[in-house]
Amino acid sequence: MTPYQRIFGVGPRGLAFGLSSLALAWWLNDLMSLAPLHGSQIISIASLGAGMLVTIAIVVWSLVDLGPAKRGRELVTSGPFAYVRHPLYAAFLIGFDFGLAAFMDGWIFIVWAILQYPFWHLNIVREERLMDRQFGQAYREYCRTTGRFLPRLVR
Repeated sequence: MTPYQRIFGVGPRGLAFGLSSLALAWWLNDLMSLAPLHGSQIISIASLGAGMLVTIAIVVWSLVDLGPAKRGRELVTSGPFAYVRHPLYAAFLIGFDFGLAAFMDGWIFIVWAILQYPFWHLNIVREERLMDRQFGQAYREYCRTTGRFLPRLVR
C-alpha cells in the first residue's frame, strides 16, 4: 500500500465522479425543467445544514478512531468502524449527498444521490482488495460482520 493510498484511499476518484455527475445532473435539471422537489427555501437550507452536520459528526468521529498513523497499518474496528467499513465515504453518501440534493430542490438531484451508491460500490473494490492483502483473514471476517456503507441489521 503506497502512502497516497494509505491516506486518501479511493476518495479523490470518488470526489471527481461525484462532482462531474453533479454537473451533469445540474445541466439535465435545467434542460428538463422538472417540477421542484419541495419548493421551500427553509427546507432547502435545513436539509443542507442537517446533511452537513451529520457528515461532519461522522467524519470527526471516524478521524478520532482512524488517525493518520493508523491508516493502512492497523485494522480499526472501533467507533464508527464497528458499524460500517467505510464511515468517511458513508458520511458523504448518506448525509451530504442527500442534504445537497434537497438543497438543490430537484428530483434529478435525488436520482444523482442514489446513483452515487453503485459507483462507490464499484470504486471501493480496489481499496478493499488492498485491505484484504494487508490484513488477510481478520479483514475478511470484519467484512462478513460489517456493512460497507450501511450497518448490517443482522450480524
